[in-house]
Amino acid sequence: MKAMRPGSNPREVLAAMAEGWTLKAHRDIEGRKEFWLHPLEGEAEAVDGEVAAWLVAQGLIDSNKKFPAATFWMTEAGRRSVGSPPTGGE
Repeated sequence: MKAMRPGSNPREVLAAMAEGWTLKAHRDIEGRKEFWLHPLEGEAEAVDGEVAAWLVAQGLIDSNKKFPAATFWMTEAGRRSVGSPPTGGE
């Protein structure tokens, strides 16, 4: 991963997801939501909620909308934006 904190930049979040990181939204009982990028190994990194919301609004990621932890994936548009091969699943 690059030196820039991935969670502060939409392109970095998408690049991390393309490399196998998992973006999750964790909610607590009061409904507060925190976004975290989870690598295959090592510690998760916080993602700015506005960055995650922007990626969803642009159609670049989507989620399973589960409580208390939703898992996000890249859409075909998201994969195209970082040059990842399409999956054919969407």
